[in-house]
Amino acid sequence: MYRIRLFAIRHARAFEWFYTRFESALVALDPLFRRIGYDRLERPVAAVEKATKGLLFDCRMCGQCVLSSTGMSCPMNCPKNLRNGPCGGVRPGGFCEVKPQMRCVWVLAWDGAARMQGGSKIHDVQPPVNRSLEGSSSWLRVAREKAARPGGPSDAPRNTIARAFPTARAHEPAAAPLAPEPPSASHRGNRH
Repeated sequence: MYRIRLFAIRHARAFEWFYTRFESALVALDPLFRRIGYDRLERPVAAVEKATKGLLFDCRMCGQCVLSSTGMSCPMNCPKNLRNGPCGGVRPGGFCEVKPQMRCVWVLAWDGAARMQGGSKIHDVQPPVNRSLEGSSSWLRVAREKAARPGGPSDAPRNTIARAFPTARAHEPAAAPLAPEPPSASHRGNRH
């Protein structure tokens, strides 16, 4: 997995090109997704997303994917789960202080971002991870969010997060989602 993750970072520009088109297709499919029901799609799409992104990026399925803002290096691979840059413990050669055999996720992120056309998005400050979304599909979240109709239900905590991180939200709507989540997309909806 680690070698494939490094491959994805070395080819971040190609992955960025593909993801831009893939995201457009997801947004275009929003009417179909709404007809089927996002709730019904959550489990199968999350399984495909986990298999695909797990293989390519060693994805941890945080539910708030920021790969296209972090040079195709998943920040959740950081042993400290840092979302906004490296800690002070990066070792000589760019290696992690916690896992010395692994290159720092953020050193790799800067390398990948330098290869991308939209690499400047790495400067966006990302909001903290909403742990209730772990395991859910960020692909569906982006489709819902980018196709969301204005005037939907108001959710003060979501609006606060979205306002606090405007540049991150503009580039990665899944990072600070505003669209309402179907019950199956969060742990809160799965509790009995």
